[in-house]
Amino acid sequence: MLLGDSVLHLASSGVRTHSQSMLPMVQQLLQHAGIGLKDCAAIAYGCGPGSFTGVRTACGIAQGLAFGAALPVVPVVTLAAMALACRQRSGADEVVPEGGTEVATEVLAVLDARMGEVYWAHYAVDAAGGCRVLVAPTLSAPAEVCLSGAMVAGGNGLAAYPAAFEGWSCAMRPDIMPHAIEIGQLARIAFRAGAVLSAAQAQPLYLRNKIAYTSAERQAMRAAQDGS
Repeated sequence: MLLGDSVLHLASSGVRTHSQSMLPMVQQLLQHAGIGLKDCAAIAYGCGPGSFTGVRTACGIAQGLAFGAALPVVPVVTLAAMALACRQRSGADEVVPEGGTEVATEVLAVLDARMGEVYWAHYAVDAAGGCRVLVAPTLSAPAEVCLSGAMVAGGNGLAAYPAAFEGWSCAMRPDIMPHAIEIGQLARIAFRAGAVLSAAQAQPLYLRNKIAYTSAERQAMRAAQDGS
């Protein structure tokens, strides 16, 4: 929760119980802030990409809260939140070339998508926290991720498939994951720019139509990997 310049947040490690824990956590934050849900300006949520269940849960809860309080929603791409966190935690400063024009830090966000694939995107992140898309969110094999001159790379996809990223010369932050703090920061920028939706328009961002392979498909994939 963003309250002026303050950031209030709670964290839960029980991924499988998020659907039960999120609403009580929201209520706890509101009580701590001394406000009601209807006093908020908008409801932000991580729209994906990510786990099928996690993305649907985030979207569903945001939509329910927004409907109940008659508030707009602000979807935030989880890879953009990772890129912002990567820039902030890497200590990267704005790069100022000889001409004196500020250039935003380029960040590659790589999230483990399981099934031998990663979600990834390439952003230019400025000092104010704005994320400009250089390569849109993509689902691919780890070996197909394009560095494209990125100065910093972050996300658990780097650790999940280390062989695919060997030899990269950029700084690596495999500990970076999507977090509500960065989602809130990006949502505030989007809200001020008028990039809001009605509760009915809230949708998850899916890059994969298929969420599971059959046993035969998994065996074929393993055989192809063994033969490569």
